Amino acid sequence: MSADTTLRDEIAGLVAQILSKNGVHRPLDVNADLVSQGVTSVDMVHLMLAIEAAFDLTIPPSGLTPENFRSVVSIEAMLTKLQAAATAP
Repeated sequence: MSADTTLRDEIAGLVAQILSKNGVHRPLDVNADLVSQGVTSVDMVHLMLAIEAAFDLTIPPSGLTPENFRSVVSIEAMLTKLQAAATAP
């Protein structure tokens, strides 16, 4: 992630890549439900793997909930918590 890119921008970019592969080319609403924007259940798995790779972390089973993957904003909140826990003493 570059200094000019926020965590939310990075997540939105990953979602946009998945949507683009599905032929969905429209502005992404970071607060909107991802399923309503065209993300399928299979896409969710790809998104989870892309997030783990992009941020060099493993999402624990307890983090794999529909609430955490509802929107870009909810994914951002989950990642912020995971990153804080990883750096906590």
